[in-house]
Amino acid sequence: MRVEVAYATPTRQRVVALDVPEGTTVYDAAVASGLADEFTEIDLDTIPMGIFGERVKTATTTILSPGDRVELYRPLIADPKANRRTRAAQQTHHSKS
Repeated sequence: MRVEVAYATPTRQRVVALDVPEGTTVYDAAVASGLADEFTEIDLDTIPMGIFGERVKTATTTILSPGDRVELYRPLIADPKANRRTRAAQQTHHSKS
């Protein structure tokens, strides 16, 4: 069956199409994609993974369906909630001056 594995950095995106047997897991497809060899920051044992934007809890047991796209997610550099608080505080500070 045909699946894709995708990974993106701020400057590059790679999508690898694979033919895998029925019963292939998210983790198996990620390994077979070779993306961990191409992007040294990927640690397949810890990187969050998902299918079409839905994060999977256990990549080693989640079975893929034909046409699925596995996504490898980079860790967030900054917490989005903290970023919003910082921006809100800056706007409040600027409006008082």
